[in-house]
Amino acid sequence: MAAERIFDRALWVRVRGCGCEERRLNIRVNIELLSISNPVHKKDLAVRLTDDTDPFFLYNLVISEEDFQSLKSQQGLLVDFSAFPQKFIDLLQQCIQEQNKDIPRFLLQLVSSAPALDHTPVSLNVVETNPFKHLTHLSLKFLPGTDAEIKKFLANCLKCLKEDKMMLEERLKKTEEDLTRQLSYTQQSLSEKSRELDKLKNEWTSYTTALSSKHSQELTSEKERALQAQTQYQQQHEQQKKELENLHQKSIQQLQNRLSELEVINKDLTERRYKGDSTVRELKAKLSGLEDECQRAKQEVLSLRRENTTLDAECHEKEKLINQLQTRVAVLEQEIKDKDQLVTRTKEVLDATQEQKVILEESTEEKQRHIEKLETTIKSLSAELLKANEIIKKLQGDLKTLMSKLKLKNTVTIQQEKLLAEKEEKLQKEQRESQEMGQSLQMKEQEVCKLQEQLESTIQKLEESKQLLKTNENVISWLNRQLSEVQMAKKLDTPASAHAGGRAAVSPLGMPDRPSFHSSGVSHAISPLYAFQNYLEPTQSKNGNSQCPVPKVQLNSQLSKLSRCSDAHRVSAAGHTANKENGDQLGLELKYFKKKDDSIPLRGLSQNTLNSVSCAVLQSTRDRTCQPKPRRPQKLPEHQSQPIFLDHRQASYSKSPL
Repeated sequence: MAAERIFDRALWVRVRGCGCEERRLNIRVNIELLSISNPVHKKDLAVRLTDDTDPFFLYNLVISEEDFQSLKSQQGLLVDFSAFPQKFIDLLQQCIQEQNKDIPRFLLQLVSSAPALDHTPVSLNVVETNPFKHLTHLSLKFLPGTDAEIKKFLANCLKCLKEDKMMLEERLKKTEEDLTRQLSYTQQSLSEKSRELDKLKNEWTSYTTALSSKHSQELTSEKERALQAQTQYQQQHEQQKKELENLHQKSIQQLQNRLSELEVINKDLTERRYKGDSTVRELKAKLSGLEDECQRAKQEVLSLRRENTTLDAECHEKEKLINQLQTRVAVLEQEIKDKDQLVTRTKEVLDATQEQKVILEESTEEKQRHIEKLETTIKSLSAELLKANEIIKKLQGDLKTLMSKLKLKNTVTIQQEKLLAEKEEKLQKEQRESQEMGQSLQMKEQEVCKLQEQLESTIQKLEESKQLLKTNENVISWLNRQLSEVQMAKKLDTPASAHAGGRAAVSPLGMPDRPSFHSSGVSHAISPLYAFQNYLEPTQSKNGNSQCPVPKVQLNSQLSKLSRCSDAHRVSAAGHTANKENGDQLGLELKYFKKKDDSIPLRGLSQNTLNSVSCAVLQSTRDRTCQPKPRRPQKLPEHQSQPIFLDHRQASYSKSPL
């Protein structure tokens, strides 16, 4: 049987008995692996619990592989028998680490069913504590040792002690022999060293006497040399003193000159500061004026917007009238579009002015901050100058005492001169920046003036558009009057047209409805201009020799455009000459029908319709002067099946409303 010791250490164990308080014992745990080769090679784990203070305290546990399988199944272990010893040792190591703490995490418990450990079975528990409960990782049952086992254990202990005693005795003998040898050697060396000491003492006394005599002679010679050197140094000192006094007076004069220059510079700086304050005030006044002008511009913009709203309301009212007169609708719609464009342009200009105002305000704030920084730098410069004056006074007192302080003060003055030069450069830079800011402010003022001029031009354009609106309304009202007069003249001729079967209905607005000719195969409505000219055709044929030409209704669609255009021009010219011959000022002059470059075009009405309307109005006025007799309109033949095409100036508007 071979035994291999794996673990042997003393541990603190809590002992719990039935009906007794817990106590702590220092128990030695010994773990060995026992290998048995007869008759089969086996390995057993032997665990022994002993107490160094109590030789009769002995508990043994031997675990074989079969016993371990039952232990594994009972306690739910996850390791094999080969790894179990090392895991058990790891748990014991954790208990050793935690045993000195107040609240250990891992601890060993020795639990007995009896009140005392009197040869009763005991279980050793490895317990982990947490705030919730105590977890027992391993529980091993130990049996108390029998008398034979205790005797064997004690015999082994005695044998170990005797072996340790023999080893210690041998070590003592060896150490005694070594110490005796060292003593004899040290005594011999001491005797030799004492002899050498006596010799050295005798030599030292003789050497010290010789040295003292030599030093006394050297001291006398050195004293004489020192007296001579002292006299020489005194003379040199007096000469240096005179030279230093001369240099001191020169430096004092230079410093006084420098002081006067610094005072002049200080006065210049104060004057510049006052000038800068005055410029700042002027800039603030200009800023306030610009802000007032911007507010006025805003008020003007608000008034313009209100006028635009009123104009929009008027346009809405006029749209209702335009729904009645379709020619008026197109004109007013175009005018509204133009006004919207003008309003958008004015809004864009106003937005641009507001953005420029915001940029100006930001730039003025930045300049005010820069001016405040300049004021702080000027204050710091004045404070530094006062400090320099105090330092110069101190230098005058210190120069009389020590030259070293004079050198230090010279370095300080040089540094101050550098600082003053830097401050002067900074002041010049700030003055340049202030000048640049003034130039930029002037540029901004010019831009504001330009924007005001643009606003005035837009206002003038709005007034011109209003005047154009009024003139267009006058033209439309005049046309309405002429149409109503033509209609009244037509009503007088209704008895003649009633015999022919042609009826002309009157619209609610006072204009003739579009007649339709069922007998001729024309099912679509014909424009009122066609009806009006068809009515005037018999009068023209009857009064062929009169000087009142009237445009005829063209039933053939293959006529050339040149003949139609020439007829229209002849009609307009003849009507104009007839009015001049009669001396009557009927209607508006032709200048109102001319196209202007600045005027808004009348969209929705072509030039042909305007010419036809003007011809019809002129013919009606001429008819009233000539007074022709009514004539029945000619009937169209019933066999005519092709559609009737009007003149191209009228057929283009026969299906579309005016």
